[in-house]
Amino acid sequence: MTSRPKADGPRDHGGNLDAAIARFGGAREDWLDLSTGINPVPYPLPDFPAGSWTALPDHTAQDALLKAARRFWSLPSEAAILAVPGASAAIAHLPLLAPSGTVHIPAPTYNEHAASFARCGWQISAQDRPDATARVLVHPNNPTGAFHDLPGAGPLTVIDESFCDIAPDRSLVDHATHPNTLILKSFGKFWGLAGLRLGFVIAAPDMIARLADMLGPWPVSGPALEVGRRALSDPDWAEATRARLTRDAARMDAILAAAGATIHGGTPLFRLYDCDDPEALQTHLASHWIWSRTFPYSGRWIRLGLPPEPGFARLEQAMA
Repeated sequence: MTSRPKADGPRDHGGNLDAAIARFGGAREDWLDLSTGINPVPYPLPDFPAGSWTALPDHTAQDALLKAARRFWSLPSEAAILAVPGASAAIAHLPLLAPSGTVHIPAPTYNEHAASFARCGWQISAQDRPDATARVLVHPNNPTGAFHDLPGAGPLTVIDESFCDIAPDRSLVDHATHPNTLILKSFGKFWGLAGLRLGFVIAAPDMIARLADMLGPWPVSGPALEVGRRALSDPDWAEATRARLTRDAARMDAILAAAGATIHGGTPLFRLYDCDDPEALQTHLASHWIWSRTFPYSGRWIRLGLPPEPGFARLEQAMA
């Protein structure tokens, strides 16, 4: 199947709490938003040096962040890394790194990749094709949580590891040294600071140089450089967070199983369930001001992110 998805206008995403409020009422602070896969217990923000806000980000701060990222992800010495203002900023530019053709994007998956390639004149194929000149693998996939086996070398391969920090042993960062292979990393998901707008691209030096030129100087804010450096230098926090997320995911599964939903996939940051009427379940939860995610292409799937600790009791009461 080859298609050209609509590249402009709103696309289906989680986090659309304004729409839920407009339909079901309440104020933002009344709602428990489980429609995203963002860690509900974020990395603690530091006291920022005044210069983080008042000065243009300097090379010293950027280099310190990138050194911390190299250590945290154990990057190959031959790979280069670039900090970007959120993974979505990189996604918007990646199709420009190769002449437009056909890109293989296994579906279903995060829909910004297809929209970005379509906007740049590419044909989108959900099926692998011998004439495909690019591929995108979301690893682990959103929303299914499935991991991919890396195919053979191709002209352009994008591996989106926005959720892979929950399973660092499954990362494909060692492949970042392959020609025309790029690894995307999101900071906002695992560290729970999506509003900071920080992400990373890891690839061969020539690819990183081209992408850096597209983004221009100072792509990442001073506060993001500071928080990112501290968080990526704190492996103990990361290890404890993985353990907590695993426990909380099992707790979420038990609550939904008691209500008749079956786990279908996901990661420790979000859970994908199969049920008879996901729209009805979403509406029921929304009547309790709990927002979830359904999918226009599936009549059986509902996805829930994890709540903070007080949210579990609220979810249990709503499902009772």
